Amino acid sequence: MTRRDKRFSAIRRNPKAVRFEEACVAAESIKFSRKGGEGSHRVYARAGEPTILNFQNRQGLIAEYQVRQLIAMLDKYEEEE
Repeated sequence: MTRRDKRFSAIRRNPKAVRFEEACVAAESIKFSRKGGEGSHRVYARAGEPTILNFQNRQGLIAEYQVRQLIAMLDKYEEEE
């Protein structure tokens, strides 16, 4: 199992405790690129994908609804890599 697979598995296994930096790395690994955000926010977008990912750093973690959005994108694009 690769580091990437372990990261995705950990995100799916425990959606209430996904670290902000791990979410950012996961988004970038499925070809989302940072498009903005300042301070505690980061916004990621992917060419041809209408959904954007907006992560807010809340004491090192992201909100559960943001994790659900990330998981949906992982499910959609994980196999492309």
